[in-house]
Amino acid sequence: MRDLIVALFALGAIPVAFKRPMAGMLAFSLFAYMRVQDLAWGFAKGQRWSLFLAVAMVSGWFFQRDRTKPIWNLRTGLMVFMPIWTFIGLFAAVGADAFLYPRFIEFVKIIFVAIFTTMVVQRREHLRALMWVIGISFAFFGMKNGVGAILSGGAPIIRGPGGMLLDNNDFALALAMGIPIIVGLASSEVNNYYRRWLKLFLPFTYISIFATRSRGGFLSSVLATLVLVWRSKNRFAGFAIMGAFAFIGLFALPSSMFERLGTLQNVEADGSAQGRLKAWKIAGEMIQDHPVFGVGFDQFQANYLDYGTRAGTQSGTRVVHNAYLQIWSEAGTPVFLSYITLLILSVLAVQRLRRRAAKVYERSWILSYCTAIEGALVTFIFGSTFLNRAQFDLIYHYFAIVIAFESIAMAELESPRVAASEGASKGQAFVREEQFGFGRQPGARRGFRAAGNAPRQIGGGAGFASREGSL
Repeated sequence: MRDLIVALFALGAIPVAFKRPMAGMLAFSLFAYMRVQDLAWGFAKGQRWSLFLAVAMVSGWFFQRDRTKPIWNLRTGLMVFMPIWTFIGLFAAVGADAFLYPRFIEFVKIIFVAIFTTMVVQRREHLRALMWVIGISFAFFGMKNGVGAILSGGAPIIRGPGGMLLDNNDFALALAMGIPIIVGLASSEVNNYYRRWLKLFLPFTYISIFATRSRGGFLSSVLATLVLVWRSKNRFAGFAIMGAFAFIGLFALPSSMFERLGTLQNVEADGSAQGRLKAWKIAGEMIQDHPVFGVGFDQFQANYLDYGTRAGTQSGTRVVHNAYLQIWSEAGTPVFLSYITLLILSVLAVQRLRRRAAKVYERSWILSYCTAIEGALVTFIFGSTFLNRAQFDLIYHYFAIVIAFESIAMAELESPRVAASEGASKGQAFVREEQFGFGRQPGARRGFRAAGNAPRQIGGGAGFASREGSL
């Protein structure tokens, strides 16, 4: 039955994706992050629904009369440069096999989807819908696995749902990145129904992260929480609540969840940590010998033993367990610098947008999204220090989301649609006609409304108050 439901949903979404590429992006993201196909058990599980949806939405975009174009800036250019330079290094390492190298083809697809996102996410309602798909996807798995961990008495989560989330460490990092998104969605909605449900997902998401026994995931979730508390309006209350939940968790969670975390106190005695340090040393040797093109995309393990004697290893191989050393050793310094630049510029773009919006709004969907995206980016920057996630689908999608978000928000800040009477006094909130459900009044039963019947609201999206009377 599950297979039939998944298949019917995917088959029904394909023509919609062709007609409306933005809808195709939402369906594609649902299959990528919620892993709907992995919830089935039969024929639907093995189908490449994401590929079918991608072909449909790209074909639909191509046949559109007024095709939208990518948002070109330095970050978009860097995303185009990275696979080109990486391919040169891979070709030097494996020859003509580089043209059909599966992992590299997947990397190209990731970059393409990211750039295509900047083409179809052109309005605020598009951005909101995409953020909801991503947020709800991780909230779903947070709830599902959190409840499972409680009912099982704290049984460990050995693997994630599938795809990029298959490894339990990757799954924990994705959930940690999802925490700021869930909070950002909740704070940007005035519909109490949505807000309550989103907040309900949070404690179960934390439990799911703990249940993975991933030390990197645990530390990443702590950092995500610290970012959210720091950006809150009452930091003292935020830290107090954080401490209260940590105290409750010490007594409520089973001791087995803390045994793995206890190894953080003694790195020297932890074989896993020692193995990672050794792999990092080998990566440094590869970078020293191949600084321009690296040893080749996905070739770290293939060259591991060649450098093993330098690090005291003569048998067995490891992945590098560090996204930065991974991309530096395999793709070379130019790609590594591009990757670092993408991370830094994305964070700076969000912070710059926050400062600009804070001059206009007391509260705004823009400020809420800045907190959400900044928290997710910072969480990944820290968490990927311990994981082989240089080609993590989600981070490149976030790069694109930041580009689209910046364009949409800046256009709104520069040209606000003032609908109030011309004599509005200083300090009075301006009135703007809303385009979708951000603007529902608290207590409303539903939130996604069509533009045609959307109400006129005070402020910038959810009853947000402006710092100035008119703009």
